[in-house]
Amino acid sequence: MVHYLSKAPEHGSTPDPSAKLATQAWISRLAVPLQTSKSGSLAGLTFAIKDNIDARDLPTTAACPEFSFTPTESAQVVQRLFDAGATLLGKTNLDQFACGLNGTRSPYGAVPNAFDAAYVSGGSSAGSAYVVATGQVDFALGTDTAGSGRVPAGLNNIVGLKPSKGLISARGVVPAAQSVDCVSIFARTVAVAAQVLQAAMGFDPLDPYSRDLTMATNPWPPSWRFGVPDTLEFFGDEAAQEAFAQAIDRLTAMGGTRVTIDYTPLARAAALLYESALVAERYAAIRPFFDAHENTVIEPVRAIIAKGRQYSAADLFDAQTQVRACGQQARAMWHDIDVLLVPTAPTHYTIAQMQTDPIALNRHLGAYTNFVNLLDYAALSVPSAIRPDGLPFGITLIGPCGSDWQLVELGQRYHHATGLTLGATGQALPQPQTLPGLLPSQAGPTVKVAVVGAHLSGMPLNSQLTERNARLIATTETAPDYAFYALPGTVPPKPGLVRVASGQGSRIAVEVWEMPVAHYGSFVALISSPLGIGTLVLADGTTVQGFVCEAMAVQGATDISHLGGWRAYIASLS
Repeated sequence: MVHYLSKAPEHGSTPDPSAKLATQAWISRLAVPLQTSKSGSLAGLTFAIKDNIDARDLPTTAACPEFSFTPTESAQVVQRLFDAGATLLGKTNLDQFACGLNGTRSPYGAVPNAFDAAYVSGGSSAGSAYVVATGQVDFALGTDTAGSGRVPAGLNNIVGLKPSKGLISARGVVPAAQSVDCVSIFARTVAVAAQVLQAAMGFDPLDPYSRDLTMATNPWPPSWRFGVPDTLEFFGDEAAQEAFAQAIDRLTAMGGTRVTIDYTPLARAAALLYESALVAERYAAIRPFFDAHENTVIEPVRAIIAKGRQYSAADLFDAQTQVRACGQQARAMWHDIDVLLVPTAPTHYTIAQMQTDPIALNRHLGAYTNFVNLLDYAALSVPSAIRPDGLPFGITLIGPCGSDWQLVELGQRYHHATGLTLGATGQALPQPQTLPGLLPSQAGPTVKVAVVGAHLSGMPLNSQLTERNARLIATTETAPDYAFYALPGTVPPKPGLVRVASGQGSRIAVEVWEMPVAHYGSFVALISSPLGIGTLVLADGTTVQGFVCEAMAVQGATDISHLGGWRAYIASLS
């Protein structure tokens, strides 16, 4: 028998986001963690599941106590994780029946944001995102119909992977809108999310929407194109608008070319999800229970689901045709771009604001998510920035069906280029990991090189990297064993990095680029004395080839070690 600790719902009360934050994220937590195999690709990793996903002998509530039942077998995806060696810690809170993008629509209490408890966590997979962001588990499962696996990730500084529809079995998952539901993955790094995807995916003949998909296995080329909507709405949130502009600049520095796309068909498809007969699928998902126990469902979830009763079969076919038309119109953009870039969420609201205006503000959070499953795309939400007000901002990379591995390759490079820490833990990002699913680069062997000055992204000599098909894979620091100087008389201005006694120097900002070995010789040939290539020790203790300077050359040079990097020095000049 499985022993667990359950949480009583907070009927008739207004949740206090500052109280019992950890328990508000959980609906039931195992007294003894559940592991069925001690070996496998996920051995040693702990996880949680959203409480609309079955785990054998644990109640499934979908955040509605009256709906609760105890399954006799685990959802197919959960069983695959068990088989891979992962350990389950419990089940997490959600917007009731996965109906919402904000995390406040639960009788078990509103799940707060991991960075500021006054703000929403995002939903509906609110608890899963919170327990990952706060380091309580290594990864968690959510579900995603309209953005529930992405919005909470973007608002909590974690990764949210929404696979292509049908890639992961949804058998044993309480449906929200079954034809467009996906099981999603939350993790603090892209590499862990990809590792979980590899273990979780697989065709399931007992799931009517499972698919045996052909996956793209080659990463996008070093020079790639990313689409940006021609109309962008941030609902007056200037901090989010500025963070998105920085994301565009970062992708450009990584080798991407911005292409403006027509957002009209995507926005039209997004509107159809709740403003057409498509909402009838939410009613169909729980119709027997809802017809018998409608009054046990909380508002505004009740009103949204009840709306599905008013449509006819003809209305549904009409709405489905409109979605197809939007997809056909949007198809043209993929001739011009490799990947689509959008904000994960255009703004952030407090719990109080959301509870005052729950329909309109929830709709705002889904401005860039609702269309993705309807149009059969894959998506990956990646941390992008911490705003000046201390709140996270995330971006979402969207690709065609089957582009999941390409998205995680680009997403890992982007995440490491931000230099952000892991979730709300304050821990540094580990080094990028080898990702599953992709074939080895057709460019052959590669070499990593750390740059500290004029070769940094956006700096005068960065083109020497990009024209050799180099990719930015990490933004980090050296170990505190270096002195940093502005070398006089260099054109363009260049710094000199010199190794000093262990612990007697400073941490200096670096970018780590990966370049085909075939081009490395011509790159090194461009480096003139007193600079050269040597071995650098990074902050995490690993080593990489990188720019160093002859000690004699820094005599009389300005010591800028206290600034911590070349960008800070250049900024200080102005």
